[in-house]
Amino acid sequence: MTERTTAYIGLGSNLGDRERTIRDALKLLSGNGSIEVTRVSDVQETAPLGQMDQPNYLNGVAEIRTKLRPQEVLERLKATETALGRQPHAKWASRPIDLDLLLFGEQTISEHGLVVPHPDVHLRSFVLDGLCQLSPGLVHPVLKEPMSELSQRLGGGSFILNPNAPQLISVSGIIGVGKTTLAKKLGEVLHCDVLFEPYDTNPFLPEVYAGKCELALDSQLYFLVHRAQQLDRDILPPGRVFVTDYVFDKEMIYAKRLLNPVQLELYERIYRPFAQKVATPAVVVYLQDSPANCL
Repeated sequence: MTERTTAYIGLGSNLGDRERTIRDALKLLSGNGSIEVTRVSDVQETAPLGQMDQPNYLNGVAEIRTKLRPQEVLERLKATETALGRQPHAKWASRPIDLDLLLFGEQTISEHGLVVPHPDVHLRSFVLDGLCQLSPGLVHPVLKEPMSELSQRLGGGSFILNPNAPQLISVSGIIGVGKTTLAKKLGEVLHCDVLFEPYDTNPFLPEVYAGKCELALDSQLYFLVHRAQQLDRDILPPGRVFVTDYVFDKEMIYAKRLLNPVQLELYERIYRPFAQKVATPAVVVYLQDSPANCL
């Protein structure tokens, strides 16, 4: 006798009677006995992702047990969506029902049209909340991290990755905390380019450290121009991963501490057009340590 596998289904709806549609979807899934819906998490209202001008969603997670293969479960999910009126639309469009295969036992699957675990599980608080409610001890089969830990890292937020934008990872922290070391290691692990701060090439920096405050503006503009050129979103290829050992947003923080009011006013005018062209990080890693350990 074929053993049943425990799997988890993501539930979502933002059109019509959302609660009723989700209930109807669960009834249809369990209609012929090949899928048993064992438990359902609380549903929560969430803001839409990707395309903001649409109604809010109701989201939840269902635990099922089934003898079906993963691809067969996916086919049942698609058939249920169609039966409840879902039509083919753009990726982030509104829909009466959205059913995603999140986990299938501890299996990892990468086939045409089916990736398990669902590639966005770790980016959605409403998914992680539902999984943790149903099974607090669940571990992500690929990341090998407890779902509860992944949920805490998101802090209640949900995120999307735009494949048409550079996938920029920026490492930040105080001087000496290990930003460059971590950036290099990430570059090795991810097999991607690392973009470093141009400290060694800034001709004004030693003079500023020596007390020549009149050169502070020159030094900050040197950093601004070089960092903006490195992070220009029109130059960085879309979808490609890059790592930096700095965050561009710190430019203004340093400027406000180092420049006098006259210098700062000019700097701010020059800063704005450069900042508008800079790629937004997909991930920011902030390193913390005591000043004693960083010296």
